[in-house]
Amino acid sequence: CKAEMLQKNAILVDGVILNGPIMDSRAGEKFVEEACKIIMEEVIQKADDVTEKVCEWQDPETLKQILDLEMRDTGESHQKLLQLCQDVIQYSVKTSHPRFFNQLYAGIDYYSLVARFITEALNPSVYTYEVSPVFLLVEEAVIKKMIEFIGWEEGDGIFNPGGSVSNMYAMNLARYKFCPEIKEKGLSGLPRLVLFTSEECHYSMKKAASFLGIGTKNVYFIKTDERGKMIPEELEKQVQRARKEGSAPFLVCATAGTTVLGAFDPLDKIADICEKHGLWLHVDASWGGSALISRKHCRLLHGIHRADSVAWNPHKMLLAGIQCCALLVKDNSGLLKKCYSAEAAYLFQQDKFYDVSYDTGDKSIQCSRRPDAFKFWLMWKALGTTGLEERVNRALALARYLVEEIKKREGFQLLLEPEYANVCFWYIPPSLRKMEDGPEFWQKLHQVAPIIKERMMKKGSMMLGYQPHQGKVNFFRQVVISPQVSREDMDFLLDEIELLAKDL
Repeated sequence: CKAEMLQKNAILVDGVILNGPIMDSRAGEKFVEEACKIIMEEVIQKADDVTEKVCEWQDPETLKQILDLEMRDTGESHQKLLQLCQDVIQYSVKTSHPRFFNQLYAGIDYYSLVARFITEALNPSVYTYEVSPVFLLVEEAVIKKMIEFIGWEEGDGIFNPGGSVSNMYAMNLARYKFCPEIKEKGLSGLPRLVLFTSEECHYSMKKAASFLGIGTKNVYFIKTDERGKMIPEELEKQVQRARKEGSAPFLVCATAGTTVLGAFDPLDKIADICEKHGLWLHVDASWGGSALISRKHCRLLHGIHRADSVAWNPHKMLLAGIQCCALLVKDNSGLLKKCYSAEAAYLFQQDKFYDVSYDTGDKSIQCSRRPDAFKFWLMWKALGTTGLEERVNRALALARYLVEEIKKREGFQLLLEPEYANVCFWYIPPSLRKMEDGPEFWQKLHQVAPIIKERMMKKGSMMLGYQPHQGKVNFFRQVVISPQVSREDMDFLLDEIELLAKDL
């Protein structure tokens, strides 16, 4: 073939023919077409089918053999690749299944899914207007609308890869506001910086403190009440303690929707303390922020307008698709850009032929960045604010229904009355119901949830998370999110737990 090409005036450099493309477009298009058909039939059309398994459990070594993970010198055939696509779908967890309750995300939104198909096909990177004009304008519009729901008159923001990154952004931004010289001079010569967050905060706060060189020992964890809410009086005590120690407090992180209990910190009282001591208030509303969309439930975040920054993940309660996470900042003076800019001359030229204020990439710690706001935008355009509000209201109504059913059933015991979509409960099997309350009882109950979880996974009937927490033995945390979940699924959940545990 090479000899034949050379006879046709082909250019050969270092043994490589440069004429024409080397990719077989027709074969590629055919593969995309047939793979999309598999996705449609095996994922999308089965998304709300409760007769399908949530997962097809295999142990890791078996799954390695099934998937044939080895990469070889020669490519696989068209049919083998399609079979691999089938296998990947078959043995993956179906997070769009109505009975997937395992995480703080679930379900499928068809509009955000199409948005993902579009962005994956276009493969854009959101840093300059010249390479990503549509998606930069979309992000600007979405951030503006989210800021309105927080209650700010103006603000700034950036979409990034997750709530953990949003919290890190906020911590670094608060530190930069406290001591701007750190950007150039680094950590040397700084006082001992201290930040405050609740015992129930997301673990990303410790990670961010470690990553930024603040140190995990300089994260003061504030006591919470029986519902998991930060106690403002304890925060005041810890701020005063830090000052007496000669430390420099600079940040308070409140949580709106804690990971396990779904608790909302009292933002107004915490904001009072922050104003009194001149501290940056960040609200991690990664989970609970979507309640702002609901006129009925936005009261859970009363006082959030007083925050300096907010993390909010539409990929959780609103189903915008992983990942879709925003850091929103009240300051509109360019603080984000001042903190993070590196002014790369090859990318952010100031003599471009258009308004360079639309080149927002210098506000990000990333260079290449996905157009995640587009998923949220297309979904919002399709459903409207009232449609998004309905999702929140229905999820919380289903959680309330489940709570009332738990109260009726023997063997089920709530940890506490939930105020959000997290329903935490124990299942006490028949053999333990007459046992005296004491160390042996709790030790035995601690083993129940893991056994039930193993059985439901191997059966594939549903997925439900469990954990020990703050001295309490293993309990289930059921999270209601997906609009495809129904009252029947709530009933099934309780019935299935009883069925799986009847011999315990």
